[in-house]
Amino acid sequence: MSILSELNSLLDVLGIPIETGVFSGIPPDEYLVINPMTDTFEVFADNRPQAETQEVRLSLFIKGNYTARKNEIVNTLLQAGFTITDRRYIGHEDDTGYHHYAIDVAKEYEVKEE
Repeated sequence: MSILSELNSLLDVLGIPIETGVFSGIPPDEYLVINPMTDTFEVFADNRPQAETQEVRLSLFIKGNYTARKNEIVNTLLQAGFTITDRRYIGHEDDTGYHHYAIDVAKEYEVKEE
């Protein structure tokens, strides 16, 4: 399991279109873009990594008030066991009319040797 696949499955039920990296096509009035940020080994035993922490940035782009949707996303993430490492309003894009709000999300996964 990866954080990308888990987030896509989890957030799909909110009815917000989600893409990784960049939104392709004509964007709707609200959408999410997931950008991977880090994959780190933080837990070791016998000089081998035991766990990997994966972190991504969720960028919410929305025309109109973003507060209710932001809260819905944050609550969904917290209930599913994700760690939120940062939340911030990036700004209003005057040329597109979108508010941009970023939520940085991390989750630890067990490293399986193959």
